Amino acid sequence: MGERDLMGGFAKGLKVIEAFGPERQRLSITEAAEISGLDRATARRCLLTLADQGYADYDGKFFALTPKVLRLGHAWLSATPLPILLQPHLDQLSEAVGHSASASVLDGTEIVYIARASQKRVMSINLMPGSRLPAYSASMGRVLLAALSDTDVATILDASVLKAHTVHTLTEKSALMAEIARVRSQGYAVIDQELEIGLCSIAVPVRNERGRVVAAINVGAPAAVLPASELGLHCLGPMQALQARLRTMLA
Repeated sequence: MGERDLMGGFAKGLKVIEAFGPERQRLSITEAAEISGLDRATARRCLLTLADQGYADYDGKFFALTPKVLRLGHAWLSATPLPILLQPHLDQLSEAVGHSASASVLDGTEIVYIARASQKRVMSINLMPGSRLPAYSASMGRVLLAALSDTDVATILDASVLKAHTVHTLTEKSALMAEIARVRSQGYAVIDQELEIGLCSIAVPVRNERGRVVAAINVGAPAAVLPASELGLHCLGPMQALQARLRTMLA
């Protein structure tokens, strides 16, 4: 690829866009030129072009980017597989709460792990992307089921083998329907040693910008270290903050 294959004007326009930031939301022509490294005349033409195309507002002195700029990243977000998009956010969540974080989607009567950030192993089985668990007894499964209608939930439970993994596992269909309704109402699910003795977890749904649930994320912790009764206080805030960020990113 030679220089004749490149568009210098386009590259300069991108430099001007990148000059804006959280602490530089409004820029004058001089400021944009200094930050981008362009001469003032070039920065002026780029800014006026952005304003003409609706990507910036101009009040006669300062320029500010408009929400239309988000369209530039929309194509990448739309084409990026969900696991790749979620992984760095799970890594940050795991570091913030000090426990493993995972993401999954619903597949019939099971959840399938699509991404995971592991602090340390808290289950006897080694969970990784591709691992499956029964939806009825997993925290992520319950928030994913809660996104469905009662009729669909009943159909999935009827097709599930409702066995007790531990003495704490809910296996009665009526009890599970009531618990899933509670999860739907409160917006999150907590599991207290229902999958394995010593393990508790909390999960929230991941919604796209239209409000449709496309996945679930959870945090799992040893019950001896972080009991189920304290999961909400310790983890729910960071999880809901992530939930809100992801909603603005997912089409």
